[in-house]
Amino acid sequence: MGAFVATLDAYDLGAGSGGVHRGLPSSTVSITIPEDDFLEVGWVARSGSPSRHRAVVAGLHLDAAELRQQGCTRGVYVTLDPLGAGALLGLPASALAGHVVDLADVVPALADLPERLAGCRTWPQRRALVERSLLAGLARHGERDNARETRAMLAALARTARVDEAARRLGCSRRHLSARVRAECGVTPKEYQRLVRFESVRRRLAAVNTAGAGLADVAAASGFADQAHLSREWRAMAGYTPTEWLRAEGPSASKPSAHDRSCAGASASG
Repeated sequence: MGAFVATLDAYDLGAGSGGVHRGLPSSTVSITIPEDDFLEVGWVARSGSPSRHRAVVAGLHLDAAELRQQGCTRGVYVTLDPLGAGALLGLPASALAGHVVDLADVVPALADLPERLAGCRTWPQRRALVERSLLAGLARHGERDNARETRAMLAALARTARVDEAARRLGCSRRHLSARVRAECGVTPKEYQRLVRFESVRRRLAAVNTAGAGLADVAAASGFADQAHLSREWRAMAGYTPTEWLRAEGPSASKPSAHDRSCAGASASG
């Protein structure tokens, strides 16, 4: 299962957060299960009312969402490699791209998972329950026959700045690469590279206040022309600037991030 699950953590939005978190663009499929409440999810740059879920699955997305959780602000957060959607949930990541849906609608067998998690008293119990539930999905669905080739394609795209270069390294045509990535992930190869670079920038930004790096250093290390270029791209995808993100949810912020929070919060609570 380790090949499919990128992270499996507890999160805690914190007492002072008002139960609101900015869900940033992602190259993974995520599952968010509040501990004892519903979750409201709305897209920052899209019109329409937020949707309400007991547990939510989100596909790869290039824009930001706003997650609101009132009352208890804790829960469990899982991110899956794009191929993990098919192997563990039974449908390709492309079916979820740009959308958030109820976990029960995707995997009816997991409709009662939130209630079972609520009955767990400790984080190890919660983690074990989620792992068993995902492994049951793997037993039902298994890995697709073309998974090895697709994984190699995604790895090549992550290591290169140009789609043509990735296709050359793989020894296939750009057309074949594009068709496979779109069929599996629901985004184009260029969009996948954009997501991977965004996540790389995010990791580097997390070190700004801890390792003494500056935004200009992050921009240069991430392949941007300058800091202004980085800020424009970050604002276009996240809905606010890197500086605003660091202030709201970076390492020096007073409240933790649902994506970055370790399991300490749930362990202490249970």
